[in-house]
Amino acid sequence: MARSTAKRAEQPAKAASPAPKSRIRAVALTDLPAVIALDEEITGLAKPDYWKDLYERYGARRRSERFFLVAESAEGIQGFVIGEVRAWEFGSPPCGWIFAIQVRHRGRLKGAGTRLFNAICDCFRRAGVDKVRTMLARDNTLILSFFRSQGMMAGPFIQLEMALG
Repeated sequence: MARSTAKRAEQPAKAASPAPKSRIRAVALTDLPAVIALDEEITGLAKPDYWKDLYERYGARRRSERFFLVAESAEGIQGFVIGEVRAWEFGSPPCGWIFAIQVRHRGRLKGAGTRLFNAICDCFRRAGVDKVRTMLARDNTLILSFFRSQGMMAGPFIQLEMALG
């Protein structure tokens, strides 16, 4: 028993594999199957019609205030982010809203999410806004931690709801 432990101790520890180098770019129609598969991998739900609709609204009809970006490496699509500039709802001046961001499990903690976040914030700045917002489930500690690590904090609005049943 001591022998196998000693043998294991002699072996060098395996380093975490480096993140595949990715570039951030606008989504293309050919990316849609990979985006759909990534979302299903993360959420466990297949929603192809939802993603086709989002592609039509945020990818195919590129406007100066709607953004659908992907992180692409030699291994394929590693993540994506979607957002838009919205104005005057609830008395809010124009600001950027991120409503979807996902990164493959194996690509997390390697900078892909931060690169996507920074890229969409650059898009928002170019569109003339100086704030970014998002909304998330209060029990989603993973994404809450990510956004907090990017410098985001609670904003001036409170979300309210009631059941319609």
